[in-house]
Amino acid sequence: MGRSCSSSTPSCRAPRPTCASARAPTGADPDRSVRMSYEGKFPRGLVIRLFAYLVAGHLFAAFLYLLFALGAE
Repeated sequence: MGRSCSSSTPSCRAPRPTCASARAPTGADPDRSVRMSYEGKFPRGLVIRLFAYLVAGHLFAAFLYLLFALGAE
């Protein structure tokens, strides 16, 4: 008799695309691989500037806190 095919049997499921099969052909879009590599990353200069502003902002806030704490005495 014929076997019934359910989605849980490995032989009936469609194969999942792998990274190699999901990529576009080489000649289709040469900038696609560059865009994919930068898609989840921030530029290094932006990260450094953000960190510097974060540190400077906290130092300025601490200075203001110190001024108000000493002024209240």
